[in-house]
Amino acid sequence: MLGRRRRLRLDPKRRVLRPPQHGDFNAWMSLRMESRAYLTPWEPSWAPDHLTRRAFTNRVYWANRSIAGGTAVPLFVFRRDDEQLLGAITLDNIRRGPAQSGVLGYWTGQPYARHGYMRETIAALVHHAFERLDLSRIEAACLPENVASRGLLESSGFKYEGVAQSYLQINGRWRTHVLYAALRMDRRGKTQVG
Repeated sequence: MLGRRRRLRLDPKRRVLRPPQHGDFNAWMSLRMESRAYLTPWEPSWAPDHLTRRAFTNRVYWANRSIAGGTAVPLFVFRRDDEQLLGAITLDNIRRGPAQSGVLGYWTGQPYARHGYMRETIAALVHHAFERLDLSRIEAACLPENVASRGLLESSGFKYEGVAQSYLQINGRWRTHVLYAALRMDRRGKTQVG
């Protein structure tokens, strides 16, 4: 388990995954702004203050509280060789007890999409969730027409499980999603990371 004194950092081969820090604001704001048109069809509507320093500060505090409380693992994804911010990944809604599960979400900035960056990132977080957090199930959902995300999940060991009607509000509308899961005790959820 993660302690309050230990800094969370995952180091797959070509990436560094760590919680957001206050000093990441400019890189995050620039990448989100540059990628806005690319991300809008796949994300909840942005609040009017989404790109402000104040909103980012709240995001950093939420990340720290979530990690300390064991309810989520929100991480920024950086390229190792030049420390360029590529996107983010979050294991959220971590449930203990008989469930031992969490929900995976991620985004990649438009300049870095479809370059294989997120596949390695997902593998590292899945490995961490199964081996360090002792989770048994990781769930993910995406829009049916998001072919790139569906392919990424499937190639990352997630198995299609069904459809959830009006699952999330995306871009201002309730949208149906396809559901995927990776299971620790199933070959589908095994990774080579770690």
